[in-house]
Amino acid sequence: MLRRGSAPSTGPGLTDPDQSATPPPSPSITEDIMGRKRKGRDISGWLVVDKPAGMTSTAVVNKVRWALDAKKAGHAGTLDPEATGVLAIALGEATKTVPFITDALKAYSFTVRLGQATNTDDAEGEIIATSDLRPSDDEIKDALGQFVGDIMQVPPKFSAVKVDGQRAYKLARDGEDVELTARPLWVEELVLTDREDDDHVTLEMTCGKGGYVRSIARDLGAALGCHGHVRELRRIWSGPFDAQDGITVEQIDALAKSPDLDAFLRPLEEGLADLPEVKATAAGATRLRNGNPGMVIASDVDYGEECWASFEGQAVAVGIYKAGELHPSRVFVQPTE
Repeated sequence: MLRRGSAPSTGPGLTDPDQSATPPPSPSITEDIMGRKRKGRDISGWLVVDKPAGMTSTAVVNKVRWALDAKKAGHAGTLDPEATGVLAIALGEATKTVPFITDALKAYSFTVRLGQATNTDDAEGEIIATSDLRPSDDEIKDALGQFVGDIMQVPPKFSAVKVDGQRAYKLARDGEDVELTARPLWVEELVLTDREDDDHVTLEMTCGKGGYVRSIARDLGAALGCHGHVRELRRIWSGPFDAQDGITVEQIDALAKSPDLDAFLRPLEEGLADLPEVKATAAGATRLRNGNPGMVIASDVDYGEECWASFEGQAVAVGIYKAGELHPSRVFVQPTE
């Protein structure tokens, strides 16, 4: 399975493949309440959490922020409450790198229940259609090809997509017939990995942002003529972050407010793994920190390419490389400075 790297752009305003029916905060970074500055430590970095089922992504962010007494925290891509796996929590200055993790490729393992369609396209909804047809493994593999590459998909009716200013899931709960527009999604890979029984198939998908795993299950069931919905969903990795390296919620509770939890923090620079790095000169680093173009040393970076500059091992800024200088779009204020 292909790892890492940013997917081809699928256009603005799209949600993640694992977007829950409950909208994330906007922005997803929790810092100010009614204009009052939130208290806490100026701590920066990434905490990779292996999210359990039954917990919202926002609840995980709030727990991490509390446990680390962090002033600023946010996540890089919502997971459904019943989904598990990588939930990357950015803290402090690392929140400035969230867009690069959101744009990166991600991998999911999910089980599709064949023979049943639900109104939410997952196991939490009501069954609205059934079928006795069960396709063979070969038929399933043949059908997967139409969901690879640049595809168009319609989000689930129970999703956070806005329709005339209102969330689709709210309209659906009110009994309204919600018509959503198809949206683009880049799918790098979609493969059959297991057939538990006639009713269940497990798939692995590598994709960019901008779609819904639930829609893949629904549309695959429709293509096979047997209906389908997601029974289980796990995000295996997201950009540079792996589920197997994630800390559990139980560990967070046990280590809360202690230096032992700080030891699980990963540097904010990991959020820039998909961008090329250039080295700032001492004078260039000073200029970049002040928001001005600064001199950098680059080898494999093209004119006009987006990259990040480091100085003495720390990220200084993200910007556009032009003729020996980085023109910054984001500047990092590291806690040690």
